[in-house]
Amino acid sequence: MLKNVLKELCALDGVSGYEDDVRKYIEEKAAKYADEMTVDPIGNLIIFKKGKKRPKRPVMICAHMDEVGFLVNRITEDGLIRAAAVGGIDPRVLIGRRLKVGPKKLPGIISLKAIHLTTAGEREKSPALSELYVDIGASSRGEAEAKVSLGDQITFDSEPLELGDKCLKAKAIDDRVGCAVMLEMLKDVPAYDTYFVFDTNEEIGSRGATVAAQRIEPGVALIIEGTTACDMPGVPGHMQSTRQRRGAAFSIVDGGTVYSRTLREKVIAAADKAGVKWQYRESANGSTDSGVIHLAGSGALTVGLSAPVRYIHSACCMVHLPDVEEVLKAAKLFIKEAGDLRV
Repeated sequence: MLKNVLKELCALDGVSGYEDDVRKYIEEKAAKYADEMTVDPIGNLIIFKKGKKRPKRPVMICAHMDEVGFLVNRITEDGLIRAAAVGGIDPRVLIGRRLKVGPKKLPGIISLKAIHLTTAGEREKSPALSELYVDIGASSRGEAEAKVSLGDQITFDSEPLELGDKCLKAKAIDDRVGCAVMLEMLKDVPAYDTYFVFDTNEEIGSRGATVAAQRIEPGVALIIEGTTACDMPGVPGHMQSTRQRRGAAFSIVDGGTVYSRTLREKVIAAADKAGVKWQYRESANGSTDSGVIHLAGSGALTVGLSAPVRYIHSACCMVHLPDVEEVLKAAKLFIKEAGDLRV
């Protein structure tokens, strides 16, 4: 069931460069459906699925396994940990958060000095990450170093939770939602031979996708993501980007790509015919793996497809599960429509 797979994926930890547990889970789930399965030197999991027809050039579908988080970069004499952010994280969502630190997943807390000790000026601005620390309860550097090493990953401690009207709260919905959708797609025989790429290092510059695209040289590609949904009080309509409960979101342009108009319109026409619920992603902010994929080889036509996610890049992302189902429906249509182009 798509919902259960998404919850299990979000419960796993995988900061950029530390995607091992996520990849292992996907390998185990995908093994009985894959025709070929490869892990490349950068850690991408590339699964080939034979379809009913062979396209002129490869069809590629991708989602990234990594999540935003931190790495231990200093341990103080008092046994406190300073952390470097991996990916874009707003310090305002961090204070008081529970964390999992290092391979032993030690409990930790992000904090800073108490409000009683701050000045009026300090209370009027958000603290920088450099002002925060992670407390694991150690009393000295030696005690902390016995449990934690420089370079260890630090992730949010936030168990998946269903709430309200078919919503799911979890960390790492960006982009475990794309991984869950692709795992579901592997159960069917696609219209065309397709490469499913679960890539690494997206949050620090789409490095995994760069390698995978150079290897596959797709003619067409679909990037499945979690994207910002800002449909909430105080946010003007023109800044809301996507809205929950309105279905899958198709991108027109972002910071890395002008997406293929020809291919997008073809997939949308098929979606309309099939009754798929969809919307446009109205913001041009951010970027996805498409930024490097569409430039690989002789170039690829790309489509960006996303699930609207509130509070993205935080410990408590939230997605409306029926929107994820619409993403799955649209993604399945993509393979046939893209392969038919014979680019």
